[in-house]
Amino acid sequence: MAIKHYKATTNGRRNMTGYDFSEITTNKPEKSLLESKKQKAGRNSQGKITVRHHGGGNKRAYRKIDFKRNLDGVVGTVATIEYDPNRTANIALVHYENGVKTYIIAPRGLKVGQKIENGSNADIRVGNALPLADIPEGTLIHNIELKPGKGAQLVRSAGTSAQVLGHEGKYTLVRLASGEVRMILSTCRATIGTVGNEQHELITIGKAGRSRWLSKRPTVRGSVMNPNDHPHGGGEGRAPIGRPSPMTPWGKKARGIKTRNAKKDSSKLIIRGRKK
Repeated sequence: MAIKHYKATTNGRRNMTGYDFSEITTNKPEKSLLESKKQKAGRNSQGKITVRHHGGGNKRAYRKIDFKRNLDGVVGTVATIEYDPNRTANIALVHYENGVKTYIIAPRGLKVGQKIENGSNADIRVGNALPLADIPEGTLIHNIELKPGKGAQLVRSAGTSAQVLGHEGKYTLVRLASGEVRMILSTCRATIGTVGNEQHELITIGKAGRSRWLSKRPTVRGSVMNPNDHPHGGGEGRAPIGRPSPMTPWGKKARGIKTRNAKKDSSKLIIRGRKK
């Protein structure tokens, strides 16, 4: 979608940008694919905040997305391109010939009326989902499974894509958006093309209130807190943090520290780590 620039009629509007929704074809979602979505505000089952800065925001309905793409041998037709408040990418409503309706992540270039297919016999065309073993080297893909049949877990955000680098035995080499190169089972499925709505990263929120609509609460810097609230807190005026490296509120190093478990089984599948 193209970016819309607002006139500076107020201070909040100055430099604010938004979508023009030119790609969206309807504003009424498919009712059979909607679910209620409860606001949790970053709290666990005990009611304690475990993720800070979440809460409030506009009420949303969840759109059930078909990440498995396992309806093989049935041709589907793209009926609409829709906005989804729960993700950065747009979604497309697909009507299959057997009467099934599903939502999929809308890749770049997908048009209303276009035919899509799933399975090994599908063509290498934008929107089609195939096992990695049937996708040629150099192809850009998204919606990648990590376990066969579980559904896509990787490369689902707006504007992202991965690339098939080659096939080795039962594994396929894939370069992810982060630059990481890893082996994925060739029986896992992926969708051809790049996720659409690549202009998302160019949006300027413009004012604090708009972040509140998105369920984002204010973030307070550690340096302005008291020493008992944050390792960076305390001191007179604008004091330095007073320690060798920045810390999280819980006293752990905040930058440059590796957080991945070195003993994780899937570490052996990573050929090259992500870009520094």
